[in-house]
Amino acid sequence: MTNISDCPVETTIALIGSKWKVLIIRDLFDGTKRFNELKRNLRGISQKVLTTQLRDLEKGNLIARKVYPEVPLKVEYSLTDIGKSLGPVLEALAKWGKEYRKNFDY
Repeated sequence: MTNISDCPVETTIALIGSKWKVLIIRDLFDGTKRFNELKRNLRGISQKVLTTQLRDLEKGNLIARKVYPEVPLKVEYSLTDIGKSLGPVLEALAKWGKEYRKNFDY
């Protein structure tokens, strides 16, 4: 990220403000995952979009990418300490979502 806003909400949205980024982070709270594991869990995401989202999260220091020099190439993704610090944020989103679903039929 080159331009970080003075507004903390804008900063947070810039880092995790897409449907896929939040879901990738959610899935990585279960532990280290490989690309295809993430793709399987995230129904509807294309390979290109997943690649882009993972790169963005890596640039933001929210996830780490580890490449193993073997054939076939093995790459794993995991949360950094900064990424793990989003735990309370995801918990708050989950709590809010549960309350919302109780009050509205859709």
